Formats: sequence, structure tokens, C-alpha cells
Amino acid sequence: MSRLAELRGYRTALVTGASSGLGLAFARMLRDEGLEVWGASRAPEESARREGWHAVPMDLTDSASVRAALVQVRREADVPDVLVNNAGAGVFAGFAHFPQEQISRQLQLMLEAPIVLTRAFWPEMLARRRGAVVNVASLATEFPLPGFSLYSAAKAGLSGFSRALMTEAAGGGVQVVDFEPGDFKTDFNRAAMQVPGGEPWEARVWACYEKWIEEGAAPVRAAQDLRRTLAHGRSGTVPTGLWFQTRAALWAQKIGGRAFTRWAMRKLYRM
Repeated sequence: MSRLAELRGYRTALVTGASSGLGLAFARMLRDEGLEVWGASRAPEESARREGWHAVPMDLTDSASVRAALVQVRREADVPDVLVNNAGAGVFAGFAHFPQEQISRQLQLMLEAPIVLTRAFWPEMLARRRGAVVNVASLATEFPLPGFSLYSAAKAGLSGFSRALMTEAAGGGVQVVDFEPGDFKTDFNRAAMQVPGGEPWEARVWACYEKWIEEGAAPVRAAQDLRRTLAHGRSGTVPTGLWFQTRAALWAQKIGGRAFTRWAMRKLYRM
């Protein structure tokens, strides 16, 4: 099988959230495909030493940190051939008691920062007619998650941004991927901030999330799906994860419509 470096001429990649979970799997895949990887996270040094890529300190909720990281990447890699906007984290709370300060932080982390990073490289990608932007959204764009209202909103916005870029870039040589993972066996729930509010449905919903994360697909599966997507070179929306979420649930949504989806979600989460 041809490696991406040979197949598409890609040489460099920037991956955010590369220290763990899906981001780590993406960065490893790109490294193994022959690309030189810059792995960004709030504490990237240990994983960079272990995995053999460049460490990029970056806190996506801190604009100064993002600017400093862009200076570093520009100096060391110029315009990366592949940008993977992956970093993200959730805040679990009923919206009635959702922390006010976390509204802007969630949107900055998972919507504003990926847009800023994309804008930093987009004009030159278009000018040279080569490159790929992968925005890691979520199946929560199709099935918004109770208790994760701001996470769902940010990911839906990121998905819409990606789809708009697909139209702008059509025929221009730049691939845009709206990558939508379902449940994967990562530390997402462990890292999520929980804000107890005493609403009766919260414990039931959280128990569902815990169960499904534990039963989720391995992160390497998402990396394999991304590899195939990049190899094809076509823009599009790519769901990834277990068969029920990525095939059956999407089919049921298409047939039943949004009202059916809301009813099914309430039943699924015992609300």
C-alpha cells in the first residue's frame, strides 16, 4: 500500500490534541505514513519525545498561546500539508446551570481556534493547490447530546464551517474533511468537567455516556478511516466509529426525520 507521503506528496502535518486519544492515533498514523508531524497540546513534550515528532505547546483557549504556536510552526514547517483540528473537551451540565464562563471557553476551544488555525494556512494551501484540512467534529452534530449542549453546538458550528469550505475549495486541489467520530474508548469522559445541578436526568444520562465510551471503538479505527479518506483525496463528511452509530442511526435519522430523532434520543437516554 502506498504511503500518503508518496501517494499525495504530503510531507508535513500539524495535529492538535496530539498527546492522547484520537489526536494521538491521528499523529501516529501520519508519522507512520511518512509525514513529519508537529503535535500540539498544552503539554506536548513527553509524547513528542516518546513518539518522535515535534512538540508544539498550544492552549487553544488562550489566543496568545495560539499565536505563539503558529509562529513556531511557521518557522519550522512553513505551511503544513495536513492540518488536523482535533483538540476538544466537554463540559457536562444541564443548561440551566451551565457555567457562564465555560460558554465562551467551549466555543473558543472547539470552534474559534480551529477556524483561526485554518485561516492561518488556508490562503497558501489554495495558492499552491495542495493540502488537507481535517476538522474533527462529532456525530453530536447529527445527534446533539443532552448535558453537552455547548460541545454539541461548537461541533455543529465546526461541521458547518467545514462544509462551507468544501464548496469554496471545489476543484482547487485542497481537501476538506468534516470528520465525525462517534463513541471511542478514550479518556474523553474522564477529562470532561462535570457540574452537578441535581436535575433528575443527569445521573441516568452520564451513566449512558460512561457505558458507551467503555464499549466504544479503539482510536486506531478512527485513524484508519482518516488514512483512507486522505488517500482518496476527496472532500466530504466522514462518520467514524461503531456500525450502529455510523450506519444504522444515521439511516434511521434520514428516514424518520428530526422529530423522530429527538424522540429516540429521549428514549435512549431514559429522559
